[in-house]
Amino acid sequence: MARGLLFTALFVALATGGAWAQDQKPYKVVDGYKVDPVTMTGFRTWRAAACDRCHGANQEGSVGPSLIASLKTLSKEDFVKVVRDGRQDKGMIAFSANQTVMDNLDALYAYLKGRSDGAITRARVEPMPGAGS
Repeated sequence: MARGLLFTALFVALATGGAWAQDQKPYKVVDGYKVDPVTMTGFRTWRAAACDRCHGANQEGSVGPSLIASLKTLSKEDFVKVVRDGRQDKGMIAFSANQTVMDNLDALYAYLKGRSDGAITRARVEPMPGAGS
């Protein structure tokens, strides 16, 4: 009987694309601006790559689109592809040669997804107390 439950669980996971894992947030935030070390690294990567030049200091868009709006529908896989390969037709440069960005794509996604979800309520974040940085 236990074996049957295992196969059922595996089938459900495959059929739903691992839906329960998608509910897991890639960031942790307290008080709207205190974040875990990974998300803090994402913020630092954002700053180091000067993404604000095109997407605005608050990620609400400038010459480039609002990332707060874009990450509501953009999958993580598509986010990685856009950052890595760019969108030359829309003026988005490729960051594939930027080692800092490429090494910290998960962290950058976590930071921007937190902003898009509204969990991170201001662009400038700080480390969570006791979480290190």
